[in-house]
Amino acid sequence: MFLRNSRYSGVPTITATGPDGQTVTAVRLRVVPETPGRPTLVRSGDKLDVMSDRYYRDGTRGWHIADANSELEANTLVRRDGRVIAVPER
Repeated sequence: MFLRNSRYSGVPTITATGPDGQTVTAVRLRVVPETPGRPTLVRSGDKLDVMSDRYYRDGTRGWHIADANSELEANTLVRRDGRVIAVPER
C-alpha cells in the first residue's frame, strides 16, 4: 500500500463500514517516536523536501524532520526564515 520509505510503511490498517454500508480502509494513527536532532537554521526557500535532500540526499525523507519537531502541521516548520528546528542524523 505504501512505499518502503514511507512513514506509514508497516503501520496497521483498520476497516470500517459506514452507515451507507460502504467499507473504508484507513491507516491506524501512527505513534511518532521521540527523535532527537541537531539544531538547524531554516533558510529562505527551505521546504522539508529541499532540506531532506540537502541533509540526506533523499527528498522523500522530509517526514523524518517533521517527526523530530512538535508542530502539528509539518510545513509550519519552514514557514519562517531564521527559525531553529531539529534535523535528525541519518
